[in-house]
Amino acid sequence: MNDAHLPEDPEGQAGYLLNAVADALAERGWGVFPHALPPALSHSLWQRATTLEHYQPAGVGRQTRHRRNRFVRNDETAWIEGVTDEEVVWLDWAERLREHLNRSLFLGLTEFETHFARYAPGAFYARHRDAFKGSENRVVSLVLYLNPAWQPADGGQLVLYDDRSRELGRFEPELGTIAVFLSEQHPHEVLATERPRHSIAGWFRRREANPMLAGAQS
Repeated sequence: MNDAHLPEDPEGQAGYLLNAVADALAERGWGVFPHALPPALSHSLWQRATTLEHYQPAGVGRQTRHRRNRFVRNDETAWIEGVTDEEVVWLDWAERLREHLNRSLFLGLTEFETHFARYAPGAFYARHRDAFKGSENRVVSLVLYLNPAWQPADGGQLVLYDDRSRELGRFEPELGTIAVFLSEQHPHEVLATERPRHSIAGWFRRREANPMLAGAQS
């Protein structure tokens, strides 16, 4: 991967996106940015996602409470550890975003975890939160979608809700689109997909202040 990179210029595309994400989180707690990443990087990550062989059935909960529940979700995941060029670029960009959010919003984010997600036709993820209120573990959720030429009839939309479970919008998982939201405040779901659907999910975290609460997160 020789050209799948983000601009180094802080006033260029990369800097603009970092500022837009911070502004959206500060103003309303969420944002969706179509075609946010450079096409070369998005396509490289899509190729990686569609050729991986070590996906595992996804579960809910963390640590000792982690379990499979196909009534809640039936996607598959594969953790990203930076073993390929495109994974390294993704992790580097996420690190730049973490630092920017800490400088701009004083969130105290210390860690980032991320994985590929694969949804077979018919797969879904029921409405849920990424963190329980007061857990102070997962703080900001980040999703990158990896699906070229996605159509509304293909299903698989992200449905985002506010803190009172009022629907904020339905968003197509189109290649290069990024969604970001405060993990405690915004329930969300993935509607059943009609075709294979790929994405990257990630969470910016603070160090666990209470392991008992951390173990209850989804």
